[in-house]
Amino acid sequence: MPKHSIDGKSESAEVAISRLFEARGGQLFALGMRLCGNPQQAEDLVQETFLQAFRKWDQFDGRSDPATWLYTIAVRGCRRLHRRRSGEPRHIESLSALLPSGESTIPDIGRTGEGPDSRVLQGEIRERVEDAISTLPVSFRIPLVLKDIAEFTIPQVAAIMGLKENTVKTRIHRARLFIRKKLATRLPQRNAPPPDHSRQVCLDLLRAKQEALDRGVDYPLAPDELCSRCSALFATLDLATDVCSQIGRGILPEKLRRRLSEILDP
Repeated sequence: MPKHSIDGKSESAEVAISRLFEARGGQLFALGMRLCGNPQQAEDLVQETFLQAFRKWDQFDGRSDPATWLYTIAVRGCRRLHRRRSGEPRHIESLSALLPSGESTIPDIGRTGEGPDSRVLQGEIRERVEDAISTLPVSFRIPLVLKDIAEFTIPQVAAIMGLKENTVKTRIHRARLFIRKKLATRLPQRNAPPPDHSRQVCLDLLRAKQEALDRGVDYPLAPDELCSRCSALFATLDLATDVCSQIGRGILPEKLRRRLSEILDP
């Protein structure tokens, strides 16, 4: 089989794809569950992706991250699977509708800590986030999953999807707000004080928060420097993002692992 250089090494298709399988197989299955909606389709997506990668290894020029190349194949496969489904949501709420405005209560993140009741709530939080992801239109779901679950960078997501970076960022930002809104309704609430800032200031702060999430860096302002409403909004965004990171730690079904190992074992 043809060989290419990865990480300074010349590798055959069998070796290279086996390495990708071990490094990304479980995560790809976890993503498949969110992209496709059920275990069988997720298994089909993983199997098709690795088989296509194995067969097309000679087309990989070695100049990009092999994981980016692998997920480009996976996204194409996901789109083919979704063309066979009906009832997919086509639209997402406007930015104004996704933002909290004038509510009498805000999420009380401090009450989601430890203890039996909190563990139940943590399970409900994860379920709510997963449900929200599954109801996103696929054009918003895929970039959100690639960024916040697979933890690719914005440029990598843009390359995988063949979109402009600004388009990817816009879709991810709205998808996060959609999930945050769905999650907020399941969290403990407390009375909300009147807004301390103008709407434009809040929007500017939110834009900076989203940019920090995009880059994977800490937000420059401490919670006590924000008004209660912005602090609650950002804390809910962080909670949803943390859940997405946990979702990405998937494990391949043993049957699928054995089946693919037989094919990819060099």
